Amino acid sequence: MIHIVLFEPEIPQNTGNIIRTAMATNSTLHLIKPYGFILNEKHLQRAGMDYIDKTRIIEHLNWDDFIKILNEDDEIYYLSRYGHKYPASFDYKTVKGDIFLVFGKESTGIPKTILKNNLDKCIRLPMVESARSLNLSNTVAIMVYEVLRQLDYPDLSKDECQKGADFLERNNFDEVF
Repeated sequence: MIHIVLFEPEIPQNTGNIIRTAMATNSTLHLIKPYGFILNEKHLQRAGMDYIDKTRIIEHLNWDDFIKILNEDDEIYYLSRYGHKYPASFDYKTVKGDIFLVFGKESTGIPKTILKNNLDKCIRLPMVESARSLNLSNTVAIMVYEVLRQLDYPDLSKDECQKGADFLERNNFDEVF
């Protein structure tokens, strides 16, 4: 199972988008307090659409509270601009327990003490030298889908389910572009 961990998220729209990603990928979302918003805030609700009630969301009082839930076989990966490895540096198929992807708050990231003690599991998304970072919700989506790609998208539909896998074949579209 994949777990998305947001350390003290600050921007409700990012968290709302991440809720959508968590729901669509069958991932569990962990939110570590304090937040920079109220969990039922309008902006978060809009970005999360109707997925909030369909998403496994676990709140934690602080980092120490979160760490207590981990099992011996679980693996934690930390996404940071200070990481020296990239997402494909790891073989997620070899993880025996659950996979936890930790993302820091938008303004300052994951605390440096946590990163320094876990350098072997710090990941940076490659980008041009002049870019400091990507948007948090984009980074989450990229990482979750890299893990899912390596695992061959377990328990996820590979076809359109809402309108049917053969939607394009069954319909005549005479649109002019």
